[in-house]
Amino acid sequence: MARGMPRVRHELKYYINYGEYVHLSRTFDLCLDRDPSGNEHNEYAVRSLYFDTVFDDFLYEKIAGVELRKKYRIRIYNFCDNTIKLESKSKYGDLISKQSVEIPRELADQLIACDPSGLERTSVPLLHEIFREMKTRLLRPVVIVDYVREAYTHPAEEVRVTFDKKLRTGLLSSELFDPYLPTVPPLDNDLLVLEVKYNRVLPDMVQRLLTGISASRSAISKYVICRRFEEKEY
Repeated sequence: MARGMPRVRHELKYYINYGEYVHLSRTFDLCLDRDPSGNEHNEYAVRSLYFDTVFDDFLYEKIAGVELRKKYRIRIYNFCDNTIKLESKSKYGDLISKQSVEIPRELADQLIACDPSGLERTSVPLLHEIFREMKTRLLRPVVIVDYVREAYTHPAEEVRVTFDKKLRTGLLSSELFDPYLPTVPPLDNDLLVLEVKYNRVLPDMVQRLLTGISASRSAISKYVICRRFEEKEY
């Protein structure tokens, strides 16, 4: 990879039903490593607060299938503020790149309030990028996305397989740190999201494990799904 170029990875996404999940989960548990972040059931809760521009550019770019696009979010785990990450995820066709920086609660609250003051002097590229986006494109928080993640890894090609379960949306709230925030499921049926990430080539072993699912790859965006209750013209 050329110097200065972002580190990119492949990302495959599938909708799967509960029966497929049970089969794949048991298989991956035997063949891959559990994510050390998980509890005794190999699960942890993920909550993200997504940001968009005043004109919802990121939302409409995703819906339109724009090849080069980006989104921003603040993410926490298990509904607590022990670890708070500000993240930027870029999409380059079938490849993804992610920047992430851990931030303190005070800065998270400041960004949620749409106040980037002070970040113009930072040496952290992502924080300076957020400052620019808030000042020039009026970046602001738009939706909370909740789910329970079950994850497996393999050292070959840094494979990471995740099952995202119990997807829920916080609608128009930006109360990221409220564990009692009312949420609703945005999907019409009991579907789960399977994601497979890897560097260059998906190892044969993982490919064989995935042959048991009937689902085709989908351009799934939990962000877009969780904004479906807004009165938007898609």
